[in-house]
Amino acid sequence: MKHSDYLKLKKELQKHNYLYHVLDKPEISDYDFDKMFQQLLDIEQEKPEWVEPDSPTQRVGGAPLKQFSKQDHREPMLSLQNSFSADDIEAFHQRCLKFLKIDKSITYYCEPKFDGLAVELIYEDGLLTGALTRGDGVTGENVLSNVKTIQSVPLRLNTENPPALLEVRGEVLMQKEDFKKLNQFQQDNGETPFANPRNAAAGSLRQLDPKVTASRLLKLFCYGFGAYTDLNFNSQNDFAKVIGAWGLPTINLTKKDLILITDDVHKVIEFYHFVEKQRHHLPFDIDGIVVKVNSLDLQNELGTIARSPRWATAVKFKPEQGQTIVKDIIVQVGRTGALTPVAVMNPVKVGGVTITHATLHNQDEIDRKDVRIGDTVTIQRAGDVIPEVVSVDLKKRPKEAVAFKIPKKCPECHSTVTKIEGEVVSRCVNPICPAVVKESLKHFVSRKAMNIEKLGEKLIEQLFNNQLIKNYSDIYQLNKKELLNLERQGEKSVSNILASIEKSKETTLARFIFSLGIRYVGEQTARVLANHFGDIKKLENASMDELVVISDVGPKVANSIYNTFKNKTLTLEIDKLLAQGIQFKSSKKLKPSLKGLNIVVTGTLPLDRNEIKQMITERGGKSASSVSKNTNYVLAGESAGSKLDKAEELGVPILNWEDFQKLITNDQ
Repeated sequence: MKHSDYLKLKKELQKHNYLYHVLDKPEISDYDFDKMFQQLLDIEQEKPEWVEPDSPTQRVGGAPLKQFSKQDHREPMLSLQNSFSADDIEAFHQRCLKFLKIDKSITYYCEPKFDGLAVELIYEDGLLTGALTRGDGVTGENVLSNVKTIQSVPLRLNTENPPALLEVRGEVLMQKEDFKKLNQFQQDNGETPFANPRNAAAGSLRQLDPKVTASRLLKLFCYGFGAYTDLNFNSQNDFAKVIGAWGLPTINLTKKDLILITDDVHKVIEFYHFVEKQRHHLPFDIDGIVVKVNSLDLQNELGTIARSPRWATAVKFKPEQGQTIVKDIIVQVGRTGALTPVAVMNPVKVGGVTITHATLHNQDEIDRKDVRIGDTVTIQRAGDVIPEVVSVDLKKRPKEAVAFKIPKKCPECHSTVTKIEGEVVSRCVNPICPAVVKESLKHFVSRKAMNIEKLGEKLIEQLFNNQLIKNYSDIYQLNKKELLNLERQGEKSVSNILASIEKSKETTLARFIFSLGIRYVGEQTARVLANHFGDIKKLENASMDELVVISDVGPKVANSIYNTFKNKTLTLEIDKLLAQGIQFKSSKKLKPSLKGLNIVVTGTLPLDRNEIKQMITERGGKSASSVSKNTNYVLAGESAGSKLDKAEELGVPILNWEDFQKLITNDQ
């Protein structure tokens, strides 16, 4: 291997990393990327002298820190003044005109106000050398090791002539779907769930162990700058274009409709209302828009007041909350035996969604908020996803209301509940508890696991309650006669169920590992294990020493995997499943059935959006992030939003999931 070939491979990996994590336009499969990454690791093991700080392998490394070091910002990180209505936009405009002593229009650059954690990236001669939190605006904490784990952050700027210094400011955040997965993981494993995506992002970035941060799937969007040399930007828009071309993630690279440049203040107000309507359809949280004077000369002229710039304002959306009454508190048992208290409430609309249930997480959370049956509570959607109780109106509390305590017996099987030291969750440890078995079966058939589309949660419960299934392998022994005997099951629906079960037999090893519900093993770790072992039997027989050295698998996860496969009942179940025809897809090349087609994906669909885009690119197609006259099809699911409107306006053909399946049916 020549050094030039190594550099070429490194550059190729950096390109695919940018396409996947910044532009959301992958050109190769995860499998192919992982093979290239492993090749790079092998080369660097043989030639450690070739390794530089910008290698993709250097994103997670080193021992956990004892604490973060403090560092001053070269230029203070100012806070924006907040406003809360369209009228405030007009008032901000008038203040700018008055200060500048002009009566002509001003061009504004408008973008979403991300609800995350502000950071500053420091590049010296193009190399990422530092990353600071805002701190108090003057001094921040150096979180470089953790920021390096964010895949969308380039370790080296993509330019042959980088400036000697460039400080770029942005927001670290967590997408709604990743937040849901993290909180489910936290609850399943006896740890305190996060209140919202912002807290999750902040908590993840400030982990002393970078490997924990790496597991949290953080994103970053850049929007501003600190100190810099050897550069000459004329406007906020110029700055965004330049850093985007250099590989830094900006919102206008993937969602151009969320950027507005205009000299008409009325259009700024229209933009505010437009973005407010879009907020629930976005994959991440925003809590308003930011309006900036576009010209950097005018920004300098306007200057700052106190610790805020005169040339920018944050216009926040009104908080979406509602009040209702807690009718009851019930306790649900999950597949790991975790007991979760849930408030059952009178229906209340929050953000256009009717809410009747809200998780109370655990006993500590109930005690902290002092939530009782009969209480009047304020509800909001955490991260526009998970309903949560914000507070209790003590003035409206009924006299007979008593403090709620999670029962000491499992509500499903009446086994004694335990609370493991160091965990906040009470847990039923009975492995054959009906709730645990049912939830495990639901997980096994779920979309990200075996993906048995026609076996929904209600049908699983029906099958379990009728004693037709009690373990995974029973699913593959279901027959037409048994299913027809169930309520509301006719010939057609039964045929669809059996076809869906049969189809699921061809899966990937990663999906199969994930479907087993091994504690601490999520989708990413399942992929890592599948790529490392390549065979379920090798994973079954792996020793602790073999497991603990794998990237993304620490001692706690390794111990869970090792002990899971010591369970003879599970290994026997795996043997049954393999004997019933479960087989794992090879990495064979698919026919280019979508060659030349540009298919935009929008809305809620049976598979994860990135997975669908991968299906498109693996078959020779492309999947742009926005609809244009060059779009061949729009694949639209539920809540498709503005992309569907744009497609109809341009006359672009619309596909539903069934149409898309037909396009790719005969490509293998």
